[in-house]
Amino acid sequence: MDIKPLDTEQIGLKTLEKHLIRSKSKVSLKIGLPKEISNDERRVTLTPGGVSILKANGHEIFIEKGAGEDANFPDREYADAGAEIAYSAQDVFKKSDLILKIAPLVEEEFDLLENDQSLISALHMGSQSVEYLEKMIEKSVTGIGYEFIRGEDKEFPIVRMMHEITGSMSVQIAAHYLESMSGGQGIMLGGISGVPPATVVILGAGITGEYAARTALGYGAQVFVMDTDLTALRRLENALDRRIITAVANHQYLNTALKFADIIIGAAMAEGERSPCWVTEDMVSGMKAGSVIVDTVIDQGGCVATSEATTHSNPVFTKHDVIHHCVPNIPANVPRTATYALNNVLVPYILAIGDAGGVKECLWENVALRNGTYTYKKHITKKSLAKMFDKPYREIEMLIASQI
Repeated sequence: MDIKPLDTEQIGLKTLEKHLIRSKSKVSLKIGLPKEISNDERRVTLTPGGVSILKANGHEIFIEKGAGEDANFPDREYADAGAEIAYSAQDVFKKSDLILKIAPLVEEEFDLLENDQSLISALHMGSQSVEYLEKMIEKSVTGIGYEFIRGEDKEFPIVRMMHEITGSMSVQIAAHYLESMSGGQGIMLGGISGVPPATVVILGAGITGEYAARTALGYGAQVFVMDTDLTALRRLENALDRRIITAVANHQYLNTALKFADIIIGAAMAEGERSPCWVTEDMVSGMKAGSVIVDTVIDQGGCVATSEATTHSNPVFTKHDVIHHCVPNIPANVPRTATYALNNVLVPYILAIGDAGGVKECLWENVALRNGTYTYKKHITKKSLAKMFDKPYREIEMLIASQI
């Protein structure tokens, strides 16, 4: 295998291919990858390497022309890997049984859905509408959401991958907006000899919070992590060798911390639910002028009262003299890295679907995909979604057992 010593992408990909290629799957899946048309979404669900693995297992892949260009994967690489290049999203949807997307469907894609199709994508509960679910139910689409996929180990593998990227990126973003040219205080995150570093307050001790803390410590910042879960705080303290300061996220500690914080990283979330709002508008108004808030959970509703969703093309706004960055899809700004990460998690699930004989059959035996299902056979199967939109729901296990 001719590999350049520093070509880490190729090394990782070759290893993955060698591990996953095996005998032909039970059925040949028809898999569609439409080009993302959501605002500033640059990722794609599969790399050419991932396509070659699926092709070797007997599956057909249809990818819309230009779908991988923003992540620097040209059509030629997909064609060489065995994918068929489609010239419209309509063509992709029409030919495919299983649609793989990054972002949820947008309005112009609703009419492209075929009856009884399966869709694997993010759902973004914080910005979702009842019309979305009604369209999925009307066409009997099996919807599997990235943020719900959870294995027997209780981990959310796709969410974890994206949260690792989000946590690391959030600190890079905040450091940029602390600079005076970006409207910030004009300070360095890490400080220098004789000048103290910036103070970073991270809300939430989950994966995003952990990777934000690791990155901030790498810059040399003073790092506070706050959460309502003492066990999570202890775990993070031990993982980072007690180089962070932790505190319970109650009103008193939050109010005090925000007054001296230079950066707030909002990473408080409840898996499969809307994010809890920990920071009130009064707390934000008491922050230093030129400080920065990066609300990484805005796609789940946000954990700061003053947060409003922004885009990569217009990422920030200022309120109470505090810079707010509230982009819901931070990993889209590093689309190549994010695509590799997503591909490495998704490919084994797709192979499992093929080996089982289809999505319906796979849901019997695959706990992670079963947990990830939010619509199935004209029913909502997530209680949290049904409660949010005041709709009835049925447990996915009951629907499968009744062979509906």
